[in-house]
Amino acid sequence: MEPDLFTAAAEERQEKDPTGSPLAVRMRPRTLDEVVGQQHLLKPGSPLRRLVGEGASGPAGPSSVILWGPPGTGKTTLAYVVSKATNKRFVELSAITAGVKEVRAVIDGARRAVGGYGKETVLFLDEIHRFSKAQQDSLLPAVENRWVTLIAATTENPYFSVISPLLSRSLLLTLEPLTDDDVRDLLRRALTDERGLKGAVTLPEDTEEHLLRIAGGDARRALTALEAAAGAALDKGEAEIGLTTLEETVDRAAVKYDRDGDQHYDVASALIKSIRGSDVDAALHYLARMIEAGEDPRFIARRLMISASEDIGLADPNALQIAVAAAQAVAMIGFPEAALTLSHATIALALAPKSNAATTAIGAALEDVRKVHAGPVPAHLRDSHYKGAGKLGHGQGYVYPHDLPEGIAAQQYAPDGLKERTYYTPTRHGAEARYADAVEWTRGHLGRKPS
Repeated sequence: MEPDLFTAAAEERQEKDPTGSPLAVRMRPRTLDEVVGQQHLLKPGSPLRRLVGEGASGPAGPSSVILWGPPGTGKTTLAYVVSKATNKRFVELSAITAGVKEVRAVIDGARRAVGGYGKETVLFLDEIHRFSKAQQDSLLPAVENRWVTLIAATTENPYFSVISPLLSRSLLLTLEPLTDDDVRDLLRRALTDERGLKGAVTLPEDTEEHLLRIAGGDARRALTALEAAAGAALDKGEAEIGLTTLEETVDRAAVKYDRDGDQHYDVASALIKSIRGSDVDAALHYLARMIEAGEDPRFIARRLMISASEDIGLADPNALQIAVAAAQAVAMIGFPEAALTLSHATIALALAPKSNAATTAIGAALEDVRKVHAGPVPAHLRDSHYKGAGKLGHGQGYVYPHDLPEGIAAQQYAPDGLKERTYYTPTRHGAEARYADAVEWTRGHLGRKPS
């Protein structure tokens, strides 16, 4: 809503003496040039720069935008910068508390403003995914006729949570999670900036690294933890935020884990080898270490998908389906709930029967191909659908397996020189025993020598 006299007075007092505000609020950028990360959205001529008046003149005005990204990546911050830098009328609503009545009031005010004194309106709508279809519909006329320029923020996939007509009338801008370097720059700025901690405390490297792990790319979380730890250190009369103080403040132990170094690969390797060795408890231990250290859940999910094929294969055909489903779920829900899904998949894979037959089979086939053991495709298997293929003998003599009672046609499939080569050697573990019987039967019917 537009600020009343009391709100305006409170904001004015806050600007004069910001110490009563949370550190994350005090450190909000005042210009787009102060924004950390999201540089792909801040190039000259970008929609956000046009919203603050940079190159927004002429018949092609700035477009409405939908900002989509994880929490703490700067959606509200970007809207705040626009509100401070734009020469337009700026109104803010939250979908948590506002409804159609409030939206219509803003639209009516925008029409009066542009008609009465030529002032355009920028409407920032936070948490737009919380609006129902009918509530989002109420925005359409204003956006389509440009009575307002909409900046909508959401943490949920807009293709599922925002109605199509509103999406088609807006530009979708995707915010990326902040990198550790982005968050590090923000923390160091907060330590020394007059709006921040003004150099009252220092942050040793080990504490900073743990703070980055806690943040997980969330700037708000990083600044909130920094402010709490700084307060605890100052209460103790300490000028340095020690690792113990930070741990006590956030109630989270520091796990020795370097996501870009040996620990990253060592722990990931230990997780996979524990699954391969069917030690479910050890596998869960390493999974917990990766989660607690702030590892990207998508990386863990990718490793589990590889493990499902590399170490389990057809001994449990459901293992890959479980791992893929886990990866899809992780991408949709993120931490902390993703820990449950990763645990589900890890337990299933660790307890599944094991076989590396699929791994060794493709390895042997690739080795043959790389050694140029790859003769021409037999003529009867070549494509015969194009004009002139028959004259080349392509497809001639091919036996269609579905025409035979047993569905097996005893004809040559592999190139000359590889006719008797076998790559897949199934185990008798779990469900792969069934595939072992199938391989033996089909090779016999194909006239192949038993493996």
